[in-house]
Amino acid sequence: MNMQASVSKGKQLGGDTSWWRGAVIYQVYPRSFQDDNGDGVGDLRGITRRLPHIASLGVDAVWISPFFTSPMKDFGYDVSDYCDVDPMFGTLADFDALIEAAHGQGLRVLIDLVLSHTSDQHAWFGESRAARDGEKSDWYVWADPQPDGTPPNNWLSIFGGPAWQWDGQRQQYYLHNFLASQPDLNFHCDAVQEALLDVARFWLDRGVDGFRLDTINFYVHDKALRSNPPLPDDQRNATIAPQVNPYNHQEHLYDKNQPENLDFLRRLRAVMDTYGAAAVGEVGDAQRGLEILGEYTAGDDLMQMCYAFEFLANDRPTAAEIAQVMARVQAVAADGWPCWAFSNHDVPRHATRWNIGADGLKMMATLMMCLRGSACIYQGEELGLAEAEVAFEDLQDPYGIEFWPEFKGRDGCRTPMVWQADAPNGGFSDARQTWLPVATDHLAQAVDRAGDTPDALIHHYRAVIALRRAHPALSRGAMQAVTVKDSCLSFERLTESERLYCAFNLSGDPVPATLPEGGAWRVIHGSQSDQLAGWGAMIAIHEGDL
Repeated sequence: MNMQASVSKGKQLGGDTSWWRGAVIYQVYPRSFQDDNGDGVGDLRGITRRLPHIASLGVDAVWISPFFTSPMKDFGYDVSDYCDVDPMFGTLADFDALIEAAHGQGLRVLIDLVLSHTSDQHAWFGESRAARDGEKSDWYVWADPQPDGTPPNNWLSIFGGPAWQWDGQRQQYYLHNFLASQPDLNFHCDAVQEALLDVARFWLDRGVDGFRLDTINFYVHDKALRSNPPLPDDQRNATIAPQVNPYNHQEHLYDKNQPENLDFLRRLRAVMDTYGAAAVGEVGDAQRGLEILGEYTAGDDLMQMCYAFEFLANDRPTAAEIAQVMARVQAVAADGWPCWAFSNHDVPRHATRWNIGADGLKMMATLMMCLRGSACIYQGEELGLAEAEVAFEDLQDPYGIEFWPEFKGRDGCRTPMVWQADAPNGGFSDARQTWLPVATDHLAQAVDRAGDTPDALIHHYRAVIALRRAHPALSRGAMQAVTVKDSCLSFERLTESERLYCAFNLSGDPVPATLPEGGAWRVIHGSQSDQLAGWGAMIAIHEGDL
């Protein structure tokens, strides 16, 4: 099949095939965005209804978290049918209508593909566990116990405890990097890879413009099942799993990050290229995230973008730490392409994590739009929503239930979006009870209230996204002259025809501010002064010859 025929069949949004480079992507968590049918859970028709809000921000694409058929043990990240919509979210016809409406708004659509594992209720797993010599017997990672009956090795689950579950039917252990109800697929089996490539084709044929790839570095495991070595205490951090989880005690050499991953990604990229599609991969690794990002996005035959977890950590990054991240990217991913995020559906909202107030949130939004790479913003981030407090009896997330109260899970960032301050459930749903409670503290920041408030954060997001789109140096240019002086971070972004200077004060106290020497500079964001206000930002354009 030639490229033109496939693109026509899939009805992807046309135009620049490198649209992803410097793109701004808006993440929707379907359960919590908009409930259209009144059952207390968000759905596809609800997303379609709210597409004008997303488009009004000026973003390039929308990423929709999983909506596939699922028992919802991990809220859609446990797929039982890759090629259908779970009834709680609607139908395939609803999805087709969403694609058409999004494209009509000029928005590309990325869907969240969870390829590393399925639900234990997937038909593939039922057939695999039935017999050791069946057609799909090797579609999952099965292993005999050690002589004493214990698991094959020391691998751990991100959700706590061993990554191995005993199956009495097959009399073997199976691997699960997440919940025991999420068995890992065996990527060493060619038939598995072919089946997953067919899944990608199914959705590309329906018109999706690409994918967000969940846990992209978890696909392939060490075929010899070697145990991971211990990780020294001084190298442990909690950017992938909470500190209370012993998962952080291992150096994960063998349960993920295997070189064979690249072979599969090349096959997936070849499929995507025939449709003009793009992907952003989630790299889950606390020690080697940026290095893996560089490996997975290098050249033109792997993934277009990946994001790691450097700015999803609990501690607010300092100017020096951001500069260190940029230097590390230059060292290990100069030929790749990062995608930055401050919040998502898996971490506490950065308005709470960093506690920097309205001015700080505006500065950080400006910073994100000036970093080299693409950007993901998470629903409600544009409103400045804080992490919601969810009582233990209202928790839905198995992660939080397991590690409460030291770690409260991910429900606090997943509470429903607030659209109308005075409407029931903030305009999210007409149901008596929603799947998670609407945070009453969020109502004052509802979309309708923000729209009537001139200095509301949403207007700032629109302005800085527009600024990024107006200046190729910000969206696609190189980065140079990264400098830190006290709490001030500065750098230049440039193309062959444009040069910009960007400065950010990552503290509440004023700092000296001077434009670079040489040529004429004109401030296009912020105000020109000999001081940069607390949490201030300034962007200037060079008006002379480059």
